[in-house]
Amino acid sequence: MQVTNILFLLVGLGAFGYYLGRGRSLAMANPLGGIRRLHSLPSYHGMHVALWCLIPSLILLGLWFIFADAVINNLVISSLEPALLPPDSAGYNLVFNKINNIASGVIKEQGQPLGLIEAAQYMDSLRTMSRWSLTLLLLTVSLFGLAWGQRKITVDFRARPAVEKVMQNMLFVCACLAIFTTLGIVLSVLFESIQFFRSVPLYDFVFGLDWSPQTAIREDQVGSSGSFGAIPLFVGTLLVSAVAMFIAVPIGLMSAIYLAEYAGKNVRTFAKPALEVLAGIPTVVYGFFAALTVAPFLRNLGSDFGLAISSESALAAGGVMGIMIIPFISSLADDVITAVPQSMRDGSLAMGATQSETIRRVVIPAALPGIVGGIMLAVSRAIGETMIVVMAAGMAANLTANPLESVTTVTVQIVTLLTGDQEFDSPKTLAAFALGLMLFMVTLVLNIVALHIVKKYREQYE
Repeated sequence: MQVTNILFLLVGLGAFGYYLGRGRSLAMANPLGGIRRLHSLPSYHGMHVALWCLIPSLILLGLWFIFADAVINNLVISSLEPALLPPDSAGYNLVFNKINNIASGVIKEQGQPLGLIEAAQYMDSLRTMSRWSLTLLLLTVSLFGLAWGQRKITVDFRARPAVEKVMQNMLFVCACLAIFTTLGIVLSVLFESIQFFRSVPLYDFVFGLDWSPQTAIREDQVGSSGSFGAIPLFVGTLLVSAVAMFIAVPIGLMSAIYLAEYAGKNVRTFAKPALEVLAGIPTVVYGFFAALTVAPFLRNLGSDFGLAISSESALAAGGVMGIMIIPFISSLADDVITAVPQSMRDGSLAMGATQSETIRRVVIPAALPGIVGGIMLAVSRAIGETMIVVMAAGMAANLTANPLESVTTVTVQIVTLLTGDQEFDSPKTLAAFALGLMLFMVTLVLNIVALHIVKKYREQYE
């Protein structure tokens, strides 16, 4: 049985256990004068039975996901004839992938060695046996948990504390999972970056002015030692982000002020969703728009005025990125402005201030922490944007502050370095992890600054 079918079956058993436990608690309480005689509500009794039915089975299913493939792969490899055993890890991966493709039907059996065909058939039989054994075991565990939960139902049984304790533990596990996932990402990038800095000095990477990561395979080839100075990438990233924020911040902030303070109810009903439609457009569409529409338009416009504008200029990529970020800033600023108490506006108007003066001197200062925090988060979003700059920005690492010229960004180089078959032991590939680490540190600092600003100025107005 497929895993999705197993999950649906477990959910169905959990729902059945809920209604069964709830019905039994009601049947037990009715002769005693109603549910007020029960320690916990019938819904808690039903939930307790459902949890006993689901949690052990889900734990077993998780263990199967972790260990089943590894066990099957070891059994298949151990069944191979000595002549087919790979001599090294690379050969092992090649042989195993071939067996897996034969078992999956990607590669036809005709013309393949008999040992590989038998191993593929053995793998397929092991997978089938594993799925059906898992299904039988999960059903057994679920039914046992359902029966155990039913036996626990009594008038004095404290079902509510038990259920709430389980839910609290589940929330704790989810929180730990999020933390450990973040920690795992950081450590994986950090370890690969440390390996990169063993080959390339940190000073040369952070302060170098030449970025040319192309390394040769042999030492006698031209360019056998690449240059990994990341300053051009940082400058290009900041230039594109600055163009984006120059467009997004004024338009987003002004649109938020209009929608929150000036627009009527009917206008706001249609204008706000229409503005936020921009946030739902995939970034790859923005990339196409920048590369096929905005960049040629700017190039032709510049030629009319005697300006040489590159087809992959920072102005095109940053301008389209700014359009993408407008709803991000507008939505956050609008929520913050509308959260300002109406009494502050009324007090200002009662003192004789006009509406524009009230907005400038009362509403905006009161909403400043949220506005600045939203802008800082938008800057982090712009720095980490990938698809638009990959499709609209250049590939050459030019050290320039002219937005009309072609530049490249950190994210573009990360995508370039990790595209295709790569060896994760060369400085060229490991440079992507070092760039990712620097990008992570920059966005982390920006987020910390945003939180500090929000915390500092919020105390002033609360």
